[in-house]
Amino acid sequence: MTSHAPALIVFGGLPGTGKTTVSRELTRRLAATYLRIDAIEQTLRAAGHIVGAMGYVLGNALAAENLELGRLVVADCVNPVLASRVGWRQTAAQKSAYVVEIEVVCSDVVVHRKRVETRTSDISGLKLPTWDEVVNRDYEPWDRERLVLDTAVSSLDPLLQQAEAYIRAKTA
Repeated sequence: MTSHAPALIVFGGLPGTGKTTVSRELTRRLAATYLRIDAIEQTLRAAGHIVGAMGYVLGNALAAENLELGRLVVADCVNPVLASRVGWRQTAAQKSAYVVEIEVVCSDVVVHRKRVETRTSDISGLKLPTWDEVVNRDYEPWDRERLVLDTAVSSLDPLLQQAEAYIRAKTA
């Protein structure tokens, strides 16, 4: 994928929807820089820090550095509130980069719950949320256009094709 300016592709969605699976594979296909907020936050916790918004602050700083280099950056995060989404948008704007927003959902509650209850963490020390924590999490509605990928109704390759086409359209 080529574009005239750097681009920040920001994923969001509840835990267990398939964000990491989709965003990692998209990163590989696009030869992009990958930023995973879970990894940043767990590193902070392991170092004895209180996380709060700091994971997103650091993620945005790393994204800005890579955008400055003209890189395509994929940010993998829950991105649950307007404030986090605005932060990514501001980072892209400050670096004159495109921002592309993608929400990953799993419309089949049974499938989503099974994913949440049976997955294991690939980040050392990261405690994954329970199903109750996922469904009771604050997750604000999105305030603008984004691509919505539903992992309950499509396999990985068609989802990636949709994402790539959307990114091309948004960065042309």
